[in-house]
Amino acid sequence: MRVEEQELVIPSPRRGDRLDLIAALSAALQERLAPDAIPLRIAITASDAETWRCEVGSLFGEGEEVPLAAGDVFRFRRRRVENVQAFNTVLLVPTGIGAEIGGHAGDATPIARLLSGVSDTLVTHPNVVNGADLNEMPENTLYVEGSVLTRLLMGTVGLQPVRANRVLLLVDAHEDELFVNAAINAGNMARTAAGIDVVETRIMARDMRMSAHYSTSGRAVGSVTGLGSLRRLIDGCREDFDALAITTLMDVSREMNDRYFESDGSVVNPFGGVEAMLTHAVSHLFQMPTAHAPMEASRETANEDPGVLEPRIASEGVSWPMVFSVLKGLHRSPRIIADDAVMHLPGVLSAADLSCLVIPAGCLGLPTLAALRQGIPVIEVRDNRNLMRNDLERLPWRPGQLLRAASYLEAAGLIAALRAGIAPRTVRRDQGLGASVNYPGR
Repeated sequence: MRVEEQELVIPSPRRGDRLDLIAALSAALQERLAPDAIPLRIAITASDAETWRCEVGSLFGEGEEVPLAAGDVFRFRRRRVENVQAFNTVLLVPTGIGAEIGGHAGDATPIARLLSGVSDTLVTHPNVVNGADLNEMPENTLYVEGSVLTRLLMGTVGLQPVRANRVLLLVDAHEDELFVNAAINAGNMARTAAGIDVVETRIMARDMRMSAHYSTSGRAVGSVTGLGSLRRLIDGCREDFDALAITTLMDVSREMNDRYFESDGSVVNPFGGVEAMLTHAVSHLFQMPTAHAPMEASRETANEDPGVLEPRIASEGVSWPMVFSVLKGLHRSPRIIADDAVMHLPGVLSAADLSCLVIPAGCLGLPTLAALRQGIPVIEVRDNRNLMRNDLERLPWRPGQLLRAASYLEAAGLIAALRAGIAPRTVRRDQGLGASVNYPGR
Protein backbone atom coordinates (compact mmCIF):
# COMPACT_ATOMS: atom_id res chain seq x y z
CA MET A 1 0.00 0.00 0.00
CA ARG A 2 1.42 3.39 -1.00
CA VAL A 3 0.60 7.08 -1.45
CA GLU A 4 1.94 9.03 -4.44
CA GLU A 5 1.46 12.45 -6.03
CA GLN A 6 0.46 13.00 -9.65
CA GLU A 7 0.28 16.20 -11.71
CA LEU A 8 -2.65 16.58 -14.11
CA VAL A 9 -4.13 19.26 -16.34
CA ILE A 10 -7.90 19.39 -16.83
CA PRO A 11 -10.16 21.73 -18.82
CA SER A 12 -11.38 24.70 -16.82
CA PRO A 13 -15.10 24.39 -15.98
CA ARG A 14 -17.02 27.21 -17.64
CA ARG A 15 -18.30 29.79 -15.19
CA GLY A 16 -21.43 30.47 -17.18
CA ASP A 17 -22.60 26.89 -16.75
CA ARG A 18 -23.14 27.42 -12.98
CA LEU A 19 -22.25 23.76 -12.73
CA ASP A 20 -21.27 21.73 -9.68
CA LEU A 21 -17.54 22.37 -9.66
CA ILE A 22 -16.86 19.52 -7.21
CA ALA A 23 -18.57 16.99 -9.48
CA ALA A 24 -16.83 18.48 -12.53
CA LEU A 25 -13.44 18.24 -10.83
CA SER A 26 -14.12 14.68 -9.70
CA ALA A 27 -15.18 13.53 -13.18
CA ALA A 28 -12.21 15.18 -14.90
CA LEU A 29 -9.66 13.73 -12.48
CA GLN A 30 -11.14 10.23 -12.41
CA GLU A 31 -10.83 10.10 -16.21
CA ARG A 32 -7.10 10.73 -15.91
CA LEU A 33 -6.13 8.84 -12.74
CA ALA A 34 -5.20 5.16 -12.67
CA PRO A 35 -8.22 2.89 -12.05
CA ASP A 36 -6.89 1.81 -8.63
CA ALA A 37 -6.02 5.34 -7.44
CA ILE A 38 -8.06 6.68 -4.52
CA PRO A 39 -7.62 10.49 -4.39
CA LEU A 40 -6.81 11.83 -0.93
CA ARG A 41 -5.48 15.35 -1.43
CA ILE A 42 -6.14 17.76 -4.31
CA ALA A 43 -4.53 21.13 -4.97
CA ILE A 44 -5.32 23.32 -7.95
CA THR A 45 -1.97 25.05 -8.28
CA ALA A 46 -2.82 27.34 -11.19
CA SER A 47 -5.92 28.12 -13.21
CA ASP A 48 -7.05 30.29 -16.07
CA ALA A 49 -9.95 30.44 -18.49
CA GLU A 50 -8.73 27.32 -20.30
CA THR A 51 -7.18 24.91 -17.79
CA TRP A 52 -6.82 23.90 -14.15
CA ARG A 53 -3.41 22.49 -13.17
CA CYS A 54 -3.99 19.91 -10.45
CA GLU A 55 -1.71 17.97 -8.12
CA VAL A 56 -3.35 14.90 -6.64
CA GLY A 57 -2.08 12.67 -3.83
CA SER A 58 -3.65 9.21 -4.17
CA LEU A 59 -3.72 6.00 -2.16
CA PHE A 60 -2.98 2.71 -3.95
CA GLY A 61 -3.99 -0.55 -2.27
CA GLU A 62 -1.49 -2.73 -4.16
CA GLY A 63 -3.57 -5.84 -3.54
CA GLU A 64 -4.89 -4.77 -0.12
CA GLU A 65 -8.56 -3.89 0.27
CA VAL A 66 -9.14 -0.18 0.90
CA PRO A 67 -12.51 1.12 2.18
CA LEU A 68 -13.87 3.83 -0.10
CA ALA A 69 -17.29 5.12 0.95
CA ALA A 70 -16.43 6.64 4.34
CA GLY A 71 -13.45 8.61 3.11
CA ASP A 72 -14.37 9.51 -0.50
CA VAL A 73 -13.00 13.06 -0.77
CA PHE A 74 -15.48 14.07 -3.49
CA ARG A 75 -18.60 13.02 -1.60
CA PHE A 76 -20.62 16.15 -0.84
CA ARG A 77 -23.67 16.75 1.32
CA ARG A 78 -25.19 20.21 1.13
CA ARG A 79 -26.21 21.77 4.41
CA ARG A 80 -29.91 22.52 4.63
CA VAL A 81 -29.67 25.26 7.24
CA GLU A 82 -27.09 27.52 8.84
CA ASN A 83 -26.91 27.41 12.62
CA VAL A 84 -26.27 30.97 13.85
CA GLN A 85 -26.20 30.29 17.60
CA ALA A 86 -22.38 30.45 17.51
CA PHE A 87 -19.78 31.85 15.12
CA ASN A 88 -17.36 29.11 14.08
CA THR A 89 -14.36 29.98 11.91
CA VAL A 90 -12.32 27.55 9.81
CA LEU A 91 -8.68 28.63 9.41
CA LEU A 92 -6.80 26.87 6.62
CA VAL A 93 -3.17 27.28 5.55
CA PRO A 94 -2.52 24.36 3.16
CA THR A 95 0.66 22.42 3.91
CA GLY A 96 3.59 22.62 1.52
CA ILE A 97 2.57 25.68 -0.52
CA GLY A 98 5.24 28.03 0.85
CA ALA A 99 2.76 30.32 2.60
CA GLU A 100 4.34 33.52 3.86
CA ILE A 101 2.45 33.00 7.13
CA GLY A 102 1.97 29.41 8.29
CA GLY A 103 4.34 27.80 5.81
CA HIS A 104 7.04 26.90 8.30
CA ALA A 105 6.85 25.69 11.92
CA GLY A 106 3.89 26.92 13.95
CA ASP A 107 4.33 30.44 12.62
CA ALA A 108 0.59 30.89 12.02
CA THR A 109 -0.15 30.41 15.73
CA PRO A 110 -0.51 34.18 16.36
CA ILE A 111 -3.07 34.23 13.54
CA ALA A 112 -4.97 31.37 15.16
CA ARG A 113 -4.97 33.22 18.47
CA LEU A 114 -6.17 36.41 16.79
CA LEU A 115 -9.05 34.80 14.89
CA SER A 116 -10.08 32.65 17.87
CA GLY A 117 -10.63 35.88 19.79
CA VAL A 118 -13.41 36.96 17.41
CA SER A 119 -14.91 33.46 17.05
CA ASP A 120 -16.75 31.11 19.36
CA THR A 121 -14.80 28.15 17.95
CA LEU A 122 -11.79 28.01 15.65
CA VAL A 123 -11.34 24.88 13.53
CA THR A 124 -7.83 24.45 12.19
CA HIS A 125 -5.19 21.84 11.36
CA PRO A 126 -1.74 20.84 12.66
CA ASN A 127 0.21 22.81 10.05
CA VAL A 128 -1.09 26.05 11.56
CA VAL A 129 -0.07 25.55 15.20
CA ASN A 130 2.57 22.77 15.41
CA GLY A 131 6.07 24.11 16.10
CA ALA A 132 8.23 21.18 17.29
CA ASP A 133 7.91 21.42 21.11
CA LEU A 134 5.54 24.38 20.88
CA ASN A 135 1.77 24.29 20.45
CA GLU A 136 0.05 27.38 21.80
CA MET A 137 -3.32 26.92 20.13
CA PRO A 138 -6.21 28.67 21.94
CA GLU A 139 -8.58 26.75 24.21
CA ASN A 140 -11.51 27.24 21.84
CA THR A 141 -9.69 25.44 19.00
CA LEU A 142 -10.69 22.16 17.34
CA TYR A 143 -7.46 20.59 16.00
CA VAL A 144 -8.14 18.27 13.07
CA GLU A 145 -6.09 16.73 10.29
CA GLY A 146 -6.44 18.45 6.91
CA SER A 147 -8.57 15.85 5.15
CA VAL A 148 -11.01 15.85 8.07
CA LEU A 149 -11.28 19.62 7.81
CA THR A 150 -12.08 19.18 4.11
CA ARG A 151 -14.77 16.59 4.77
CA LEU A 152 -16.26 18.81 7.48
CA LEU A 153 -16.74 21.54 4.86
CA MET A 154 -18.04 18.95 2.39
CA GLY A 155 -20.74 18.03 4.89
CA THR A 156 -19.74 14.37 5.24
CA VAL A 157 -18.30 14.35 8.76
CA GLY A 158 -19.00 16.11 12.03
CA LEU A 159 -16.74 16.86 14.97
CA GLN A 160 -17.60 15.91 18.54
CA PRO A 161 -15.51 17.78 21.14
CA VAL A 162 -13.97 15.56 23.81
CA ARG A 163 -12.54 16.14 27.28
CA ALA A 164 -9.45 14.09 26.47
CA ASN A 165 -8.16 11.36 24.18
CA ARG A 166 -6.13 8.25 24.79
CA VAL A 167 -3.13 8.80 22.51
CA LEU A 168 -1.02 6.04 20.98
CA LEU A 169 2.53 7.14 20.11
CA LEU A 170 4.18 5.25 17.24
CA VAL A 171 7.95 5.71 16.94
CA ASP A 172 10.07 4.71 13.95
CA ALA A 173 12.82 2.16 14.67
CA HIS A 174 15.68 4.61 14.12
CA GLU A 175 19.10 2.99 13.69
CA ASP A 176 20.42 5.27 16.45
CA GLU A 177 18.70 4.49 19.75
CA LEU A 178 19.31 8.05 20.91
CA PHE A 179 16.42 9.32 18.79
CA VAL A 180 14.05 6.50 19.77
CA ASN A 181 14.74 7.25 23.44
CA ALA A 182 14.20 10.97 22.85
CA ALA A 183 10.74 10.30 21.38
CA ILE A 184 9.85 7.96 24.26
CA ASN A 185 10.96 10.65 26.72
CA ALA A 186 8.79 13.20 24.93
CA GLY A 187 5.78 10.92 25.37
CA ASN A 188 6.59 10.43 29.05
CA MET A 189 7.01 14.19 29.48
CA ALA A 190 3.60 14.75 27.90
CA ARG A 191 2.07 12.31 30.37
CA THR A 192 3.74 13.58 33.53
CA ALA A 193 4.05 17.32 32.85
CA ALA A 194 0.93 17.97 30.77
CA GLY A 195 -1.44 15.22 31.95
CA ILE A 196 -1.86 13.84 28.42
CA ASP A 197 -2.94 10.20 28.39
CA VAL A 198 -0.24 8.68 26.20
CA VAL A 199 -1.53 5.15 26.75
CA GLU A 200 1.32 3.37 25.00
CA THR A 201 4.45 3.95 22.94
CA ARG A 202 5.17 1.38 20.24
CA ILE A 203 8.31 1.06 18.18
CA MET A 204 7.50 0.40 14.52
CA ALA A 205 9.47 -1.85 12.19
CA ARG A 206 11.10 0.19 9.42
CA ASP A 207 8.78 -1.13 6.74
CA MET A 208 7.24 2.24 5.92
CA ARG A 209 9.24 4.86 4.01
CA MET A 210 8.43 8.55 3.55
CA SER A 211 10.25 10.47 0.82
CA ALA A 212 9.96 14.21 0.23
CA HIS A 213 10.45 16.19 -2.96
CA TYR A 214 9.06 19.22 -4.78
CA SER A 215 6.47 19.19 -7.56
CA THR A 216 6.70 21.18 -10.78
CA SER A 217 4.80 24.04 -9.12
CA GLY A 218 7.29 24.06 -6.24
CA ARG A 219 4.89 22.52 -3.70
CA ALA A 220 6.32 20.13 -1.11
CA VAL A 221 5.00 16.66 -1.92
CA GLY A 222 6.40 13.13 -1.74
CA SER A 223 5.53 9.46 -1.47
CA VAL A 224 4.79 6.93 1.25
CA THR A 225 5.50 3.23 0.68
CA GLY A 226 4.99 0.21 2.93
CA LEU A 227 1.85 1.74 4.41
CA GLY A 228 0.32 -1.72 4.83
CA SER A 229 2.56 -2.49 7.82
CA LEU A 230 1.30 0.62 9.62
CA ARG A 231 -2.27 -0.35 8.81
CA ARG A 232 -1.83 -3.82 10.27
CA LEU A 233 -0.23 -2.44 13.43
CA ILE A 234 -3.17 -0.07 13.99
CA ASP A 235 -5.70 -2.81 13.19
CA GLY A 236 -4.24 -4.89 16.00
CA CYS A 237 -4.89 -2.33 18.74
CA ARG A 238 -7.55 0.00 17.33
CA GLU A 239 -9.85 -0.22 20.37
CA ASP A 240 -7.10 0.77 22.81
CA PHE A 241 -6.72 4.42 21.82
CA ASP A 242 -8.61 7.43 20.42
CA ALA A 243 -5.89 9.40 18.61
CA LEU A 244 -2.65 8.52 16.86
CA ALA A 245 0.70 10.35 17.02
CA ILE A 246 3.37 9.16 14.60
CA THR A 247 7.03 10.19 14.49
CA THR A 248 9.24 8.76 11.75
CA LEU A 249 12.36 9.31 9.71
CA MET A 250 11.85 11.00 6.36
CA ASP A 251 14.00 10.66 3.26
CA VAL A 252 14.99 14.27 2.63
CA SER A 253 18.22 14.95 0.79
CA ARG A 254 20.93 16.75 2.73
CA GLU A 255 20.93 19.46 0.08
CA MET A 256 17.18 20.01 0.45
CA ASN A 257 17.43 20.02 4.25
CA ASP A 258 20.32 22.51 4.35
CA ARG A 259 18.78 24.78 1.75
CA TYR A 260 15.63 25.10 3.86
CA PHE A 261 17.33 25.72 7.21
CA GLU A 262 19.84 28.17 5.74
CA SER A 263 17.16 30.15 3.91
CA ASP A 264 15.54 33.47 4.69
CA GLY A 265 12.14 31.76 4.84
CA SER A 266 11.59 31.89 1.08
CA VAL A 267 12.29 28.15 0.62
CA VAL A 268 9.25 25.87 0.93
CA ASN A 269 9.35 23.62 4.00
CA PRO A 270 10.10 20.20 2.42
CA PHE A 271 8.69 18.05 5.23
CA GLY A 272 5.02 19.01 5.52
CA GLY A 273 3.74 17.80 2.15
CA VAL A 274 4.56 14.12 2.61
CA GLU A 275 3.47 14.31 6.27
CA ALA A 276 0.05 15.49 5.08
CA MET A 277 -0.12 12.62 2.58
CA LEU A 278 0.52 10.10 5.37
CA THR A 279 -2.07 11.56 7.76
CA HIS A 280 -4.65 11.87 4.97
CA ALA A 281 -4.18 8.16 4.27
CA VAL A 282 -4.49 7.14 7.93
CA SER A 283 -7.59 9.30 8.37
CA HIS A 284 -9.12 7.73 5.27
CA LEU A 285 -8.49 4.22 6.59
CA PHE A 286 -9.39 4.68 10.26
CA GLN A 287 -11.47 7.86 10.70
CA MET A 288 -9.52 9.03 13.76
CA PRO A 289 -7.42 12.04 14.81
CA THR A 290 -3.87 11.65 13.47
CA ALA A 291 -0.77 13.84 13.28
CA HIS A 292 2.88 13.30 12.36
CA ALA A 293 6.25 14.67 13.48
CA PRO A 294 9.62 14.13 11.77
CA MET A 295 12.65 12.54 13.45
CA GLU A 296 16.23 13.77 13.18
CA ALA A 297 18.21 11.84 10.57
CA SER A 298 21.49 11.46 12.47
CA ARG A 299 23.61 12.75 15.35
CA GLU A 300 25.61 14.66 12.79
CA THR A 301 22.63 16.78 11.74
CA ALA A 302 21.23 16.96 15.28
CA ASN A 303 24.46 18.23 16.81
CA GLU A 304 25.23 20.83 14.17
CA ASP A 305 24.96 24.44 15.27
CA PRO A 306 22.36 25.89 12.91
CA GLY A 307 23.24 29.42 13.94
CA VAL A 308 20.49 31.99 14.30
CA LEU A 309 17.65 30.70 12.15
CA GLU A 310 15.00 32.71 10.35
CA PRO A 311 12.37 33.27 13.10
CA ARG A 312 9.66 31.26 11.32
CA ILE A 313 11.96 28.20 11.31
CA ALA A 314 13.47 28.70 14.76
CA SER A 315 11.30 26.20 16.66
CA GLU A 316 12.72 23.35 14.55
CA GLY A 317 16.26 24.33 15.52
CA VAL A 318 15.80 23.89 19.27
CA SER A 319 14.27 20.40 19.47
CA TRP A 320 15.36 16.85 18.71
CA PRO A 321 12.05 15.07 19.19
CA MET A 322 9.49 17.30 17.50
CA VAL A 323 6.51 15.29 18.64
CA PHE A 324 5.31 17.19 21.73
CA SER A 325 3.30 19.71 19.69
CA VAL A 326 1.53 16.75 18.07
CA LEU A 327 0.73 15.14 21.42
CA LYS A 328 -0.66 18.40 22.77
CA GLY A 329 -2.82 18.91 19.69
CA LEU A 330 -4.19 15.36 19.76
CA HIS A 331 -4.89 15.52 23.51
CA ARG A 332 -8.30 17.12 22.86
CA SER A 333 -8.69 16.64 19.12
CA PRO A 334 -12.41 16.06 18.42
CA ARG A 335 -13.89 12.69 17.57
CA ILE A 336 -14.70 12.26 13.87
CA ILE A 337 -18.37 11.48 13.32
CA ALA A 338 -19.16 9.92 9.94
CA ASP A 339 -22.54 8.35 10.86
CA ASP A 340 -25.30 10.38 9.19
CA ALA A 341 -27.74 9.54 11.99
CA VAL A 342 -25.42 10.98 14.65
CA MET A 343 -23.84 13.89 12.81
CA HIS A 344 -26.64 16.37 13.53
CA LEU A 345 -27.14 15.56 17.20
CA PRO A 346 -26.54 18.31 19.78
CA GLY A 347 -22.85 18.71 20.60
CA VAL A 348 -21.62 17.66 17.15
CA LEU A 349 -20.24 20.44 14.98
CA SER A 350 -21.14 20.01 11.31
CA ALA A 351 -21.12 22.03 8.09
CA ALA A 352 -24.35 23.67 9.23
CA ASP A 353 -22.42 25.25 12.12
CA LEU A 354 -19.61 26.78 10.04
CA SER A 355 -19.68 30.56 9.69
CA CYS A 356 -16.67 31.36 7.47
CA LEU A 357 -13.49 29.96 5.93
CA VAL A 358 -10.22 31.94 6.01
CA ILE A 359 -7.58 31.04 3.39
CA PRO A 360 -4.31 32.43 1.98
CA ALA A 361 -4.30 34.26 -1.35
CA GLY A 362 -5.32 32.17 -4.36
CA CYS A 363 -5.81 28.86 -2.55
CA LEU A 364 -8.10 26.65 -4.57
CA GLY A 365 -8.97 23.09 -3.65
CA LEU A 366 -11.85 21.11 -2.21
CA PRO A 367 -12.21 23.26 0.95
CA THR A 368 -12.73 26.41 -1.13
CA LEU A 369 -15.08 24.66 -3.56
CA ALA A 370 -17.04 23.13 -0.67
CA ALA A 371 -17.45 26.51 1.02
CA LEU A 372 -18.55 28.01 -2.30
CA ARG A 373 -21.28 25.41 -2.71
CA GLN A 374 -22.33 25.44 0.96
CA GLY A 375 -22.84 29.20 0.86
CA ILE A 376 -20.15 29.74 3.54
CA PRO A 377 -18.39 33.13 3.34
CA VAL A 378 -14.72 32.85 2.31
CA ILE A 379 -12.13 35.41 3.42
CA GLU A 380 -9.05 35.47 1.17
CA VAL A 381 -6.01 37.05 2.86
CA ARG A 382 -3.94 38.73 0.17
CA ASP A 383 -0.70 39.29 2.10
CA ASN A 384 -0.34 35.58 2.84
CA ARG A 385 1.39 34.99 -0.47
CA ASN A 386 2.25 31.47 -1.63
CA LEU A 387 2.80 29.28 -4.70
CA MET A 388 -0.85 29.02 -5.72
CA ARG A 389 -1.78 30.96 -8.86
CA ASN A 390 -5.56 31.25 -8.93
CA ASP A 391 -7.90 34.21 -9.30
CA LEU A 392 -10.73 33.22 -6.97
CA GLU A 393 -13.03 35.89 -8.43
CA ARG A 394 -13.43 33.60 -11.47
CA LEU A 395 -15.57 31.26 -9.37
CA PRO A 396 -19.37 31.66 -9.34
CA TRP A 397 -19.72 33.21 -5.86
CA ARG A 398 -22.95 34.53 -4.46
CA PRO A 399 -22.89 38.34 -4.03
CA GLY A 400 -20.75 39.17 -1.01
CA GLN A 401 -19.63 35.56 -0.39
CA LEU A 402 -15.97 36.12 -1.34
CA LEU A 403 -14.37 38.71 0.93
CA ARG A 404 -10.81 39.90 0.31
CA ALA A 405 -8.70 41.08 3.24
CA ALA A 406 -5.34 42.80 2.94
CA SER A 407 -4.10 41.09 6.13
CA TYR A 408 -5.23 38.80 8.94
CA LEU A 409 -5.88 41.94 11.00
CA GLU A 410 -8.44 42.97 8.40
CA ALA A 411 -9.76 39.39 8.29
CA ALA A 412 -10.42 39.60 12.03
CA GLY A 413 -12.43 42.77 11.39
CA LEU A 414 -14.42 41.05 8.66
CA ILE A 415 -15.19 38.16 11.03
CA ALA A 416 -16.33 40.63 13.69
CA ALA A 417 -18.63 42.30 11.13
CA LEU A 418 -20.09 38.98 9.94
CA ARG A 419 -20.61 37.88 13.54
CA ALA A 420 -22.48 41.11 14.28
CA GLY A 421 -24.60 40.78 11.14
CA ILE A 422 -23.07 43.86 9.53
CA ALA A 423 -22.45 43.88 5.78
CA PRO A 424 -18.70 44.59 5.49
CA ARG A 425 -19.13 47.16 2.71
CA THR A 426 -21.36 49.31 4.94
CA VAL A 427 -18.39 50.19 7.15
CA ARG A 428 -16.18 51.13 4.20
CA ARG A 429 -16.58 54.21 2.03
CA ASP A 430 -14.37 53.08 -0.86
CA GLN A 431 -17.00 50.56 -2.00
CA GLY A 432 -20.09 52.75 -1.86
CA LEU A 433 -23.23 52.37 0.23
CA GLY A 434 -25.99 52.54 -2.32
CA ALA A 435 -27.94 49.41 -3.25
CA SER A 436 -28.77 48.77 -6.88
CA VAL A 437 -32.23 49.92 -7.91
CA ASN A 438 -34.12 48.26 -10.73
CA TYR A 439 -37.17 50.12 -12.09
CA PRO A 440 -39.56 47.97 -14.15
CA GLY A 441 -39.73 49.11 -17.76
CA ARG A 442 -36.53 51.15 -17.67
